[in-house]
Order: sequence, then structure tokens, then C-alpha cells
Amino acid sequence: MALPRSSINALRSSLDRAVSSKDPAGIATAVDVPLRNTNVVGGPSTSGVSPPSSGSVHREQLKVDGVDWSNVLNYLLDVHLAIASNDLASTFEAQSSLHSALNHNLSSTKGNWLIPGIHTVCRNTHRAAALADEYVNRNAGTKNDHKRLQNAVTLLQASYSKTLNDRVELRPNEPLSEEGSKKVGVLYIVNQLFSMYFQLNTLRLCKNLLKPVESRSIHESGTMGEMVTYRYYVGRLNMFEDQYELAEQNFDYALKHCHKSAVANKKRILNYLVPVKLLRGRLPTNKLLEKYSLYEFVPLLNGMRSGNLMEFSDGLMKNQDLFIRRGTYLLLEKCKMICYRNLFKRIWKIVGTEQIKLDYIAASFKWLGMPIDLDEVECILSNLIFKSYIRGYLSHAKRVLVLSKKDPFPTAKVIK
Repeated sequence: MALPRSSINALRSSLDRAVSSKDPAGIATAVDVPLRNTNVVGGPSTSGVSPPSSGSVHREQLKVDGVDWSNVLNYLLDVHLAIASNDLASTFEAQSSLHSALNHNLSSTKGNWLIPGIHTVCRNTHRAAALADEYVNRNAGTKNDHKRLQNAVTLLQASYSKTLNDRVELRPNEPLSEEGSKKVGVLYIVNQLFSMYFQLNTLRLCKNLLKPVESRSIHESGTMGEMVTYRYYVGRLNMFEDQYELAEQNFDYALKHCHKSAVANKKRILNYLVPVKLLRGRLPTNKLLEKYSLYEFVPLLNGMRSGNLMEFSDGLMKNQDLFIRRGTYLLLEKCKMICYRNLFKRIWKIVGTEQIKLDYIAASFKWLGMPIDLDEVECILSNLIFKSYIRGYLSHAKRVLVLSKKDPFPTAKVIK
């Protein structure tokens, strides 16, 4: 069963008008679909409209300037039909066909006026795949069925290739037209692919996008929103590769240039920037954490400042699941070394001498409710000395830490 004739005529007219006038904004509107509609719940149809089965159920014809747009129109109608049928699986299948058809027409059109439409279908294909996977996993009682998202990646990769390999030279800030380069659409698609790769935990594939984009300086010629998103994902990649200085630079750029009203996006950036800053010895203010409701970092921050291992460990354990989901747990675990360093510095100030018995340090751990033996104390101190967080040496025979008389706790080694 097809859509009502009135709906078909309205959608056909919108697409025909946008294509005939080469209207970038119009084509984006014409191929957009209401995937956030509350009726799209994935259950059986209650509207009396049957979803499309295999292939398009519509047989409309549309040809503009010698280019056949019939497939784009018919699959667009199928998407609206599937949405009206409350069928998430069919919605994704129809959206995939629409995406494939528009990819094909992208190759047949001159210029870059079709790019906003490509961006729209990329976003919607990603969204439709995520909704369909979520529905399937919820009903099957599974968590890791990402078949539709994996299929969506292939479609976006095709869009990426068609835009990246356009022979027309990219000129930054040029208007969309019949003479412009399709490369203007690359960065948005790359960001969508980054998001999908992170969802699928296939970060190795991100490397395939970085070199082509950065060698052509495409990452410096997008809209500010696209460049901020790109830096956010590259910062996350740097973080997972232990390139913390680069990660900090990318996150700093993203936070600085993020729109002032995009509070939720700033919070997403800070979820990763704060752990990197902590590891590099740069502690945020409590005011910043309160402003963005980052309360999970408060006990870690307080523990590091005061050397209170118990508060730090309790805060890390309390929010363990959250940090693991974000992929920052191991990074924050490394911050414990700074907490150790600040504890030993407090002990040094209390003792008032460069020679500190390990018994004193063990007693401090016991007082904190975390008793350890002298061998463990030596192990911790050895690591701190190796990392140059502490200047001095250990006397194993006398069980004594001998600190340097000059700057035994160098700040420069902690704050990088």
C-alpha cells in the first residue's frame, strides 16, 4: 500500500522544486524525514498503512535536466510510509535505499549544491540505524547487535569517497553552486563516521579518515561547528593513544570555539578534557565543575589537591561505571600517582626533614584507612622517583626515603 496521493504530490513537488532550482537548502528540506517523531516506536502498525516490503512500493517518475530522480523520490516516499507504519526496521531499510539513490545522483550532478541534502541523509541514516538497533536489542534482550549501524557505515563511507575525490579544487567559504567543490561536504560526513566508529568501538578505522582530511587541510576549512566536532573526536582518539598533550590541545580548541549557548556540547568536551587536565597536573576550579554539573570529578579533585587517597579512591569507585562507559577510567586511575605525590609532600612538610622513615608513610596510609606494608610503600615511591615526581632515593636497608635538598617535589614534572 502506498502513501495517499495528496502526500505523494506534496513530497514530489518539494523535491522537484528544489532540484529544478538547484536550491541547497531546499534539497536538504525535501529529503529530510521526521525520525524524531514520537510515533516511531518500532511496534506493529496501528495506522492502517502497511510498510514497504522489498523494493519500492511507489512507481513515481521524476526527471530534471536529464537526470533521473525517480529512485530518490520513490525511496523518500517509502521512508515516510515506513514512519507512518511505526516500523523502525522498514524505516531504516527505506532510508538506506534513499541514501544510496542520492549517492548515485551526487555523481551525476555538477557542483556542490546537493551537499546539504547529502548531509541530511547521512544524519538520518545514522539516526535510523541507531533507532532500529536499539529497538532490536531491547526486544531481543541483547546489547551488541549493531548490524544496521554497520550497514549505515558503508553508505556514509560511499558519501565520503564521492565528496573527497571530487576533482574541483576546494575554495574555503565559497557559496554552494554548480561550480563549487563537493569536498566542502567532507568534514561533516567524517564527523558522522567518527561518531559511528566510536559507537561500534572500531577506532582503528578513524585513522583511515585523518590522513586524507588533514593532508588537504579540509579540517581547517569547514564551518566552526564542524571543526569543533572534528577536534573533539580527534582529541578522544589522541587520549586513547596516550597522546595527552595533543588531546589537551584539541579539546581546548573545541571548548574555546564551541558556541556559548551549546552548554550540553561543552559538557561533553569537558567529560574528556577534565581527566586529561588532571593527569597533566592542571586542576580545574570547583566553580567550573559546578557550572557544568561535573560533580563526579569533585572527590577526585579534592583527593588530588590534599593527597587524600581515600577520598580519591572512593570517588573513582563510586563513578566507576560512568568512567568506564566514557573510556576515561584507566586515565583517571593514572592520576592516583599525583595523589600519592601530594600525600608524600604533606608528610615531608610535617616531618620537616629530608630523611623520612617509611614507617611514617605507612602510618599515614593506615590513618587514611588504607593500610599497606613497607614493600608496597617502596614500590609506590620507586615509581614516583622514576617518573621524576619526587627527587631522591630509597635506602632499602634502613627503610628510609632520602629526599633532595633542592626542590624534592618539582612542580614542573607534574604540571606539563
